[in-house]
Amino acid sequence: MKAMLSRGDRQSDIAAFFKVNAGRISEINTGKCFVTVMAANDNVPPPGPYSVK
Repeated sequence: MKAMLSRGDRQSDIAAFFKVNAGRISEINTGKCFVTVMAANDNVPPPGPYSVK
């Protein structure tokens, strides 16, 4: 998620890819959650948009 955020992906696209609430992505982006977790820059999926199913 952090690698996708740093790449500039939209938070809603990241949330759709991982099937989580967009608020969780916002918390990661603002540093409210998972502050010590580093971005994994390998195996990053292609940029969205992703379909929500």
